[in-house]
Amino acid sequence: MSAAVVVVGAGVTGLLTAVECALAGHRVSVLDRGPIPNPRSGSYDQHRVIRTLGPDDADATRRMTAAHRRWRELETLFATRLFRPVGVVSVRPREHLPALAAAAAAAGSRVRTVEPGELPYLEFPPDSAGVLDTAGGVLLAARALEAAARWLAAHPAVTLRPYTEVTGIDADRAGVRLSGGERTAADLVLVAAGPWTRDLVGKQPVVLHRQTMVYLHPPPEAARWWERAPAAGGLGPDGRGWAVPPGDGTLLKISSDAVCRTVDTTADADAEDQAPWTQRLAQAAPLTRLDRYTVAAVKTCHYAADAETGGPRLVRAGPAVWVRAACGGSGFASAPLVAGRITGALNDRSNVGDSKDFREGAA
Repeated sequence: MSAAVVVVGAGVTGLLTAVECALAGHRVSVLDRGPIPNPRSGSYDQHRVIRTLGPDDADATRRMTAAHRRWRELETLFATRLFRPVGVVSVRPREHLPALAAAAAAAGSRVRTVEPGELPYLEFPPDSAGVLDTAGGVLLAARALEAAARWLAAHPAVTLRPYTEVTGIDADRAGVRLSGGERTAADLVLVAAGPWTRDLVGKQPVVLHRQTMVYLHPPPEAARWWERAPAAGGLGPDGRGWAVPPGDGTLLKISSDAVCRTVDTTADADAEDQAPWTQRLAQAAPLTRLDRYTVAAVKTCHYAADAETGGPRLVRAGPAVWVRAACGGSGFASAPLVAGRITGALNDRSNVGDSKDFREGAA
């Protein structure tokens, strides 16, 4: 039976949930305070990493393998290439590699050990090596959001409502209040408004983070190497940095946990001086000879993470109200699984409680 669905927030979780609900025969309205997709949303970026191996978590491997499969299916649905199969390297101390290899073999993941000399432009911590997830790679994030929005705009059961500010959620009755006084009822409401989610549904057990990312042009001698380079994490002298390679119109992106901080609001982001954070990133640089690279842009992003696990959080805030607090790269990559779970609950009207399946750690 067809249901009425309201999605608040046109980021990756909101858009993909709208897609799955429309495919299931439901009527969907997508509301966002800005354009759809919104370049200021937490999901909107050039690219995000997707793994099929959770180096320290067998359950994460199972989930991310399923998410990877669904992303490839969405490429077909949207008739748009969304994935660059360049692989993902997880760098770890050498003594951890045998256990990682055994875990990968048990999960059926295709991996191989990578020595620092094979990736000379990446900065490995002392006495470490990498495990290459050969099936992983890079999602073209902005392209994915734009493709989903185009597909939804063309679907007869979907209404896109950009520049529509939501001021509150009635969790008990699955209602949405808009800034002009309008009220909209639905059979299911998904609130996936990124950092603003907690302002709409009351205090949630989440922590708001801000991260500085730097986009680079490689030096001429490294440009050809970067065209085929994998994504990588666990880099830099402290093992906290990561790099996402350029390609398909995207830039090389680097950052580190060293420049991730807890904040109370997103309001001051544009005024924040990024120089101290870029300097701190340079000290924890995930690349060798960072001075040879040219800075193309510096950007801050925000994400809300589960206060207990530090990962994404999917909860029921009411009988028919779902709340998704997404978390950086892992939240983007796992969005198809969240969309499928919400749509499945709507289809069978089951009372599925808190979804711990989606509390994977940050990417």
